[in-house]
Amino acid sequence: MATVVRACMPLPTPPVPVASSSAAPSTDAQRRSPGARVLVLGGTGRAGGSTATALSKLRPDLSILIAGRNREKGQSLASKLGDQSEFAQVDICNTSMLEEALNDVDLVVHAAGPFQRENECTVLQAAIATKTAYIDICDDTDYSWRAKGFHEQAKACGVPAITTAGIYPGVSNVMAAELVHAARSEDAGEPERLRFFYYTAASGGAGPTILATSFLLLAEDVIAYNKGEEIKLKPYSGALSIDFGKGARKKDVYLLNSPEVKSAYKVLGMPTVSARFGVLEGYKVLKLVKFVDPFVRAIDGIAGERVSMRVDLDCSNGRNTIRSFSHKKLSVSVGYATAAFVLAVLEGSTQPGVWFPEEPDGIAIESRKVLLERASQGTTNFVMKKPP
Repeated sequence: MATVVRACMPLPTPPVPVASSSAAPSTDAQRRSPGARVLVLGGTGRAGGSTATALSKLRPDLSILIAGRNREKGQSLASKLGDQSEFAQVDICNTSMLEEALNDVDLVVHAAGPFQRENECTVLQAAIATKTAYIDICDDTDYSWRAKGFHEQAKACGVPAITTAGIYPGVSNVMAAELVHAARSEDAGEPERLRFFYYTAASGGAGPTILATSFLLLAEDVIAYNKGEEIKLKPYSGALSIDFGKGARKKDVYLLNSPEVKSAYKVLGMPTVSARFGVLEGYKVLKLVKFVDPFVRAIDGIAGERVSMRVDLDCSNGRNTIRSFSHKKLSVSVGYATAAFVLAVLEGSTQPGVWFPEEPDGIAIESRKVLLERASQGTTNFVMKKPP
């Protein structure tokens, strides 16, 4: 996905509050779903461009503004998407330019990553200042909780916002929330252990950005939870062989730090949580090498772009429930996943405040099924099962 030059002046960051679960009236941005205007920052990158494309297919009536550094690429994508789309020149480090752009739209998608080691929530703050609905595809734990720190400000301004609203984290959080909700609704014992498993062939078509993210994660301690206690583990340890089902089958996965672990612990009340990732073998030996784009694209062409997710929930009565998701192309699937969150916010599912995807005030429980249906467009495997 596209990156941008960040030279922003520091902005004050408030302390992280405890999220309120109380409902609040829908905002104007939520009610203006028909013909709404959506700005996609990082729209000339893989994730942003895929989101714009998915939105144009799911909701042809939306006006989509594609913002990115490459004007030629942005204008080309806009022309392919039709008369409802156009390119917009936006520098997210220019506060006045950013706020001017947000004043003209109903919702902004922040897809201009990577989010690792980014110290400011500039786009979210501008969204709050202009009372614009917001989602991001953040995949960094620190950034997501920094965003959560603006919950009370967003709530006071009537701004609905969701952080980590991509595919993983994002759709995976909602999958986990549905498993936990079903277990508690069916009185299936108390949910005790939640495990996230992910596999992506090569870069998943996302190119060097996803690899840069992965390499940064290799330098971070893994935060996990065991029986209610936070523990730190070495990255790329704890190998397991996981069967992802149709399309991917068995893959080796390893511990890495991911935002949904902490949010599931705090939001879903899961005492034991962890996340593991699998990658193409060829990248393991080259993980310290600075990749060049043509080389990454070449390996993607050979390995494909398949993405698989599996979420396992173990309950106190011995019941184990699994939800799995596989798609042939991550670069397509991430677009539908993010677009599903966009539409949920525009349709009024999200209350004012900053939320994680698994929070009921982020994505209402009754809206989760529709979100997952939209996100699963083109999947080769999307099931929930209860093994004997």
